[in-house]
Amino acid sequence: MASAADDYDSLSAEDRQIRDKQDRAREQEEQAALPYKWTQELTEVDIIVPVPKGTRGKDLAVVIQKKKLSVGLKGQDKILEGELCQAIKVEDSTWTLEDNQSVLIHLEKINRQQWWENVLTHHPKIDTRKIEPENSKLSDLDGETRGMVEKMMFDNQQKQMGKPTSDELKKQEALRKFQAAHPEMDFSKAKIS
Repeated sequence: MASAADDYDSLSAEDRQIRDKQDRAREQEEQAALPYKWTQELTEVDIIVPVPKGTRGKDLAVVIQKKKLSVGLKGQDKILEGELCQAIKVEDSTWTLEDNQSVLIHLEKINRQQWWENVLTHHPKIDTRKIEPENSKLSDLDGETRGMVEKMMFDNQQKQMGKPTSDELKKQEALRKFQAAHPEMDFSKAKIS
């Protein structure tokens, strides 16, 4: 049986546009039917849950766990409840009541390199391949991530010019230092791999 991806790959450009438009419309309809709205970045998920106007914090029952989430009014059925599609950092996740009519939930992802298909596993999924993240600046990134991105950009630029990557340059420098420290050795047949 052919997979949906194989089927998609065999479509013409016009048919792909039609399929994408249908898929987007279906996704929007499914997401609009949820009892909340949600957005995400690679590192976090933000959820807005409407509650009756005049709701106070003490009226709410909100539970945020590593793989579970529930929101509701005390003594009533939950507005949403279930297993999160991915694990979160509970200690960095929060909820607040805004204007006594919506609960804002901020979840910090543990896996900060993966888009979520849905918030709760039993809710409709979105196609994460179609997500277009906002352009971010290198200065927005933490030091470690920024260093990795800069290295990747440098290595890509070097490859395009037919020059050695940063790892290859490090190996060449290590060999030069070793040669300088050991002039008695013959390095004429040395290969760097």
